[in-house]
Amino acid sequence: MNTATGRGRGMAIAGLNVSEVLELAVLLVAVGALSGFLAGVFGIGGGAILVPVFYECFRLAGVPLEIRMPLCVGTSLAIIIPTSISSYRAHHARGAIDKDILRAWWLPILIGVLAGSVIARYAPERLFKIVFVMVAYFAAVRLLAARESWKFGDDLPKGPLMRIFGLGVGLLATLMGVGGGLFANLLMTFYGRPIHQGVATSSAIAVLVSIPGAIGYVYAGWPAAAHYPGVAALQFPLALGYVSLIGAVLVMPMSLLTAPLGVRVAHAMSKKTLERSYGAYLLIVGTRFAISLWNGG
Repeated sequence: MNTATGRGRGMAIAGLNVSEVLELAVLLVAVGALSGFLAGVFGIGGGAILVPVFYECFRLAGVPLEIRMPLCVGTSLAIIIPTSISSYRAHHARGAIDKDILRAWWLPILIGVLAGSVIARYAPERLFKIVFVMVAYFAAVRLLAARESWKFGDDLPKGPLMRIFGLGVGLLATLMGVGGGLFANLLMTFYGRPIHQGVATSSAIAVLVSIPGAIGYVYAGWPAAAHYPGVAALQFPLALGYVSLIGAVLVMPMSLLTAPLGVRVAHAMSKKTLERSYGAYLLIVGTRFAISLWNGG
């Protein structure tokens, strides 16, 4: 990466002057607090906020467009590991998790995560944004409309269709970097499950997705570090493959502190309030990437 010539005076770190580095650090710490809180409230692992913010941070740090989105997604999955474990433990203590769903989905989800990791190694950058926007908008419409008649059935299916759903959760979550909670929550509400149960079960699914997903992005991004030797954000010790270690170090501690608080808030909110809050949030983050796609960025 080039030095900060023309962008500021004084010392430079990874191509940014010290004041810019400090601004990014403060932003990432704040994002960690918010992502952990959202992980507890919505059971989404926090990735739906981490990915858009990391995208802006890595843009400021000069990470090339063609590798920026996978670096955001891989870093998000790595951060989701401790956050989702913390959220899962808090929901489990309340007895709100559907363990039958976990037993049906754990293997298909792992297969989907492996497939998503392979795709991440070869897919164009725009694919990640397209997946993010389509799913976020679809979920937002369902949640904001909040119509009980919008259902696929009275309960989740059994057999092959249920396994296909699990495969889809693992695949799409790995491409979006959201831990799988978004898709699992959406599916459960489409089959008449209470959103509070969906949020709780989603926190467990985020654990299943995030650990192998982060490892997969280390694998997927390993060649990128050699291909972009001038990009400091991709080089060890700042990164391992498509996982930014500096981003993880700044975000993780605060996210762990705020996840249990989010769980308490989620169980205190009404079903309608929780659904509409979730839908509005997804609409905002989906629009961010829709604008980016429209502008060709």
